[in-house]
Amino acid sequence: MYSLDQLRAGLDHPNAALRELNRLYWTRLGNREYNTDGDSFLEEDWDNLLILDGCRYDALRAVLPDYDVPGSLESRTSPGSATAEFLRGTVDGRDLTDTVYVTGSTIFYQQSVWREDIDAEFHDVLDVWSDSIDYGDDGVPPGPVAERAREAAERYPRKRLFVHFVQPHAPYLGERGRELFPDYRPNPLADKFLGRIDVPEQALRYVYRENLELVLDEVEDLLDDLPGKTVLTADHGMLLGEREFPIPIKSYGHPERVYTEEMVRVPWFVADYDERKEVVAERSGRAYHRKQTEEVDEQAREHLKQMGYL
Repeated sequence: MYSLDQLRAGLDHPNAALRELNRLYWTRLGNREYNTDGDSFLEEDWDNLLILDGCRYDALRAVLPDYDVPGSLESRTSPGSATAEFLRGTVDGRDLTDTVYVTGSTIFYQQSVWREDIDAEFHDVLDVWSDSIDYGDDGVPPGPVAERAREAAERYPRKRLFVHFVQPHAPYLGERGRELFPDYRPNPLADKFLGRIDVPEQALRYVYRENLELVLDEVEDLLDDLPGKTVLTADHGMLLGEREFPIPIKSYGHPERVYTEEMVRVPWFVADYDERKEVVAERSGRAYHRKQTEEVDEQAREHLKQMGYL
């Protein structure tokens, strides 16, 4: 059942109503909470899993030759077209006491603390977004996330690392991105879909690639510093002017529960490695829900606004 506000929004933005019909198709009339056809990332063989938020397979394939990162590129199917779905299909209900989650994204906090929709026990969760980040147009840039990953590798040598970068997702931090959006829009792709901004598709693709290159600049160095087998992947893809299915509306962003190829085909880059970790599972006593405070809640809300979720 849809609310009156939702019905009014559908009338104001017909594409949004058509997208909702596409969602009903992909979720089998709302009976799937995530893409059940997706792969199980946690059952794959890795010591460090680096997640680039919203990174398309074809985008990473195009830029990898510019970086000194030897390895092999494959693809996987994500369990979601948005971070919350990816986490629901990947970590919910799992004992992850052999894994430390380092994240620049607020979605896990939102889903596990506020909404209690996800229940997962990591050995520890390191929230980069709540650790002295200077909030503003930059949100959480890739540098602090990479640095916390290095610290986690040293602090937890016998744990797997689950490292979540915000980029290439907006905000767009590159030179062209700042020039194109000087007044700061948290979600330009959503604005483009709803017809609120008149920005050429080619320009949006350019700033998306800028953001991808910014995070890869950090990842290139990080790969040399992380012991063990490291895999570079994404939680979901991104629509940059392709058409949804089955109703072929031209689309932008990463709408939840729309599982077209551009949304769920993600990279799976296995970096070359010389050694493996000896991983052990240990409960740490640092239950994640204990981190909730008014200050942290406000930081989470601010970051969700920067990402365009509030």
